[in-house]
Amino acid sequence: MAAVQTRMEAALQRFLPAPEILPERLHRAMRYAVLGGGKRVRPLLAFAASELSAADPARVEVVAAAVEMIHAYSLVHDDMPCMDDDVLRRGRPTCHVEFDEATALLVGDALQPLAFQLMADHVLADKPDEQIEMLKILAVASGSRGMAGGQAIDLASVGKTLSLPELEFMHIHKTGALIRAATVLGARCGRGLEANGYERLERYAKTVGLAFQVVDDVLDCEASTATLGKTAGKDAAQSKPTYVSILGLARARELAEELRVEAHAALSSFDARAARLHELADFIVLRKF
Repeated sequence: MAAVQTRMEAALQRFLPAPEILPERLHRAMRYAVLGGGKRVRPLLAFAASELSAADPARVEVVAAAVEMIHAYSLVHDDMPCMDDDVLRRGRPTCHVEFDEATALLVGDALQPLAFQLMADHVLADKPDEQIEMLKILAVASGSRGMAGGQAIDLASVGKTLSLPELEFMHIHKTGALIRAATVLGARCGRGLEANGYERLERYAKTVGLAFQVVDDVLDCEASTATLGKTAGKDAAQSKPTYVSILGLARARELAEELRVEAHAALSSFDARAARLHELADFIVLRKF
């Protein structure tokens, strides 16, 4: 994990515009939003999945950076007053607090196309049609049928009581879509998978994506703001439906463990190449921050 996180910090430093390039304030804000924080779960999943297909790490680095830029932009917009109105992210002021709302909006506007430019600028697959498919995977995961759509459902659900299937549908899109994209894109940087390999990898990624959100909801109730690096208890304060509000704390913990078992089962037909994916399923469920 430390090796991938260090590698990704250096890669993102290179791929982001230098702070002295005009417009300087926007480029400083983009770097502020992306660099120096976060668990880098999506890049970790991309690199872990790439071991299934013996992918070139230089290719994986590019897709991991692209996904991380989309993720970072989503957090910047998510924290703005028109959405969750939060002042703390990764243990420091949110982007719109450190800079201003207009700059924060532009940070998201700039990071999203930069992610696709990055993927277009580098050779990531052996065939052009395969690389186009990779671009499509990230586009769908980012848009109204993925992360943005999930956020729209989340905003529309404040103060409402959702059923468990409705909550899962929201998080399959809001949180899970980019997690699935990162995992699949990492594997697609290599020589391809055996029959049904991508289907099984998608099942794993869908499961760990849901597990990630369940654990987030539990930690929002149990962990401190200092531990989380963001405002604890915000979901309950805003009357947002969560796994804890629907299932209760004990059952939510049980569900996270069940999802961990399902994730391991999805990898059962892979050999030792899936070791990192197994370890990340454990990390996602057992983490304390």
